[in-house]
Amino acid sequence: MANIRERKGKFQVQIRRVGAASITRTFLCKRHAVKWAMKTEIELEQGSFNRIDLAALSVGDLLNRYRQTVVPRKRCHQTEDRRLQRLIQDPISNILLSEITSADIAVFRDRRLSDGIRTCQYDLSILRHMFRIAIEEWSLPIPENPATKVRKPKSNPPRERRLEVHEYELLENGCEDTQSAYLWPIICLAIETAMRRGELLALRWEDIDLDEHMAGLRMTKNGSPRQVPLTPKAIALLETIPRTSYRVFSASSSALRMAWDRLLKRIGITNLHFHDLRHEAISRFFEMGLSVPEVALISGHKTPSQLFRYTNLRPKDLVQKLSTLTQ
Repeated sequence: MANIRERKGKFQVQIRRVGAASITRTFLCKRHAVKWAMKTEIELEQGSFNRIDLAALSVGDLLNRYRQTVVPRKRCHQTEDRRLQRLIQDPISNILLSEITSADIAVFRDRRLSDGIRTCQYDLSILRHMFRIAIEEWSLPIPENPATKVRKPKSNPPRERRLEVHEYELLENGCEDTQSAYLWPIICLAIETAMRRGELLALRWEDIDLDEHMAGLRMTKNGSPRQVPLTPKAIALLETIPRTSYRVFSASSSALRMAWDRLLKRIGITNLHFHDLRHEAISRFFEMGLSVPEVALISGHKTPSQLFRYTNLRPKDLVQKLSTLTQ
């Protein structure tokens, strides 16, 4: 049954049928919306709707179907669903599938660059995958994927920010004046383990073996679980944290982000991201003398090239080591 609703001066038609994905399309005129709804419902009853006319479907229709049928199966579906909601509101959604070209995707890319390179790259990846699914799995008669020929913007150079000599003490002392009791333990553990923010927040007590000096991560960014060996300092730190929840840190991601920002502002440290602590940890592991496979085992990187992006050794720190080795 068709449902027509007015939204931001436009009329959105949504047709739901049992056992099938809903069909959605937006019109500027209510009369056109009603006419299309009636025509589509008749075609559905007659079984002729599958003979798809690309001139009757927009990119927005495709985005809605992708959001309903593909996104829920993805591991980071909540984040991607928010991206899809934004894409559906973008002017590119109004372009008909019979008219969409690589030039339209390129215009979209240039417009999205104003919100950041990474955001633009993610959105282009979604469009590219969506059109591929539409052609290969949904059998839509789209001649070619219009997103494959559009160049993605180049990524920014990897960050090389590490803690300066005095900044570790500044962070530690600054955390003494915060009401967020978890802040210093999570900062310190990030430096000791190279865990990501999300991994630290998801860490459970039942996955930590203090006797074996190991912490288990059930789900990581690359989709694989991993075991992280714990340093003596990490063990000592974990032993001081009260077990008030099944999670080691009960703070939310947004709460940690705000507490981190307030801390940096209070102590006067600039241009330091929480994720830079992972750079710091990995670089320290190499400075301790660990090999590439050993550090990769801790950090979870699949390839040396990925790992080296997070490695920022200080040339001056190698001077003494070289002099010792050559004596």
